[in-house]
Amino acid sequence: MLKRQITGLFFVALTIFLSACSVAPGYHLDTARLNEQPSTGPAPTYDVKTIDAQLIVAQAKFVAAMAPPPLPPSVYKGGDYIYHVEPQDILGITVWNHPELTTQSGTTLSTGGNTTQSIASTLQQPYTTALPGQADPFGQTVGPDGTIYFPFVGRIRAAGKSTAQIRDELSIALVPYIKNPQVDVRVLAFRSQRVEVTGDVKTPGPLAISDVPLNLVDAISRSGGTNPDADLQRVRLTRDKKLYILNADAMLDRGDVSQNVTLQPGDVINVPDRTDSRIFVMGEVKTPVTLSMLKGRFTIADALTGAGGLLDTDANPRQIFVMRGMRDNPTSPEIFRLDMTQPDAVMLSSQFQLQPLDVVYVGTAAGATFNRMIQQILPALQSVFFIKELTN
Repeated sequence: MLKRQITGLFFVALTIFLSACSVAPGYHLDTARLNEQPSTGPAPTYDVKTIDAQLIVAQAKFVAAMAPPPLPPSVYKGGDYIYHVEPQDILGITVWNHPELTTQSGTTLSTGGNTTQSIASTLQQPYTTALPGQADPFGQTVGPDGTIYFPFVGRIRAAGKSTAQIRDELSIALVPYIKNPQVDVRVLAFRSQRVEVTGDVKTPGPLAISDVPLNLVDAISRSGGTNPDADLQRVRLTRDKKLYILNADAMLDRGDVSQNVTLQPGDVINVPDRTDSRIFVMGEVKTPVTLSMLKGRFTIADALTGAGGLLDTDANPRQIFVMRGMRDNPTSPEIFRLDMTQPDAVMLSSQFQLQPLDVVYVGTAAGATFNRMIQQILPALQSVFFIKELTN
């Protein structure tokens, strides 16, 4: 009788102990003040598409049909490139045999500050990043109104014109004063026009637009190149308040020159990282992991390999799910299922192309679920058995 009472008291104490989470060791959340409302309406259901050869073919056609439209011709504008002078540019004007009208060409140029440079270094400025505080060379600075002043000629408009047009205009204007004037006009410092390179490059910042066309690959190279996590397939070009997506990787890998656009003043180039190109692998894999797409291509086989493969005893090879579109359509995502027990599964896994932010989930085998339930119950059963033995 005493043993039965002791056993009964033990079970009562065990029940109280397990229910009283506040005295249990470890972290826990007190849910007494949480008022969770049950969801109303029936639970949503989702259609699952089986991954087979027909789906692979349909996917390839869909990807081709959904390819981004070609960029407008204005984005690719390059061709016969001519630089047009704008305010803040500094011009060097030479009138042969008339040094009094010629821009000074001393060995050192200075703004009066701590920085000095030679004419040779000045002429190299357009081919490097525009640095603040660079020394101004002696020359004709195009004013805010777009004009310059020249002896005998007075003020002439330079903004919006090429150096050849300015040269011809000065030559004609100097005829009454100089017999057969020989005039040369060049840009000593390109200060008026620039593009901004931002994002995952080593040296972000402004780049000067010069008389040499500046294209996308040049801009990235002059910015020190990209960091290891840069996504060259989704380079963003902002022009005239419009956003374009350029694939610089297509130019570097496949020679697609259509992506190597000529940049224009005011363009903003942003090289993103691979945050939006991630693939999530979860479920019964050896190493649940987040993977980055490589050059825009990633398959189920790549994802499973990157996660170390399936768990030998716990994974259900018939339940390889791909969940897609949960960011844009959280209530109606697409779900695909691959049966890895089929003979053509290996081929299909290497051909089914994943998309950014896809989730690859490997289901659990029924036997593994049962074993885990037993593992949860077994310690409690063992404790009851040992206590019963002690009370006998």
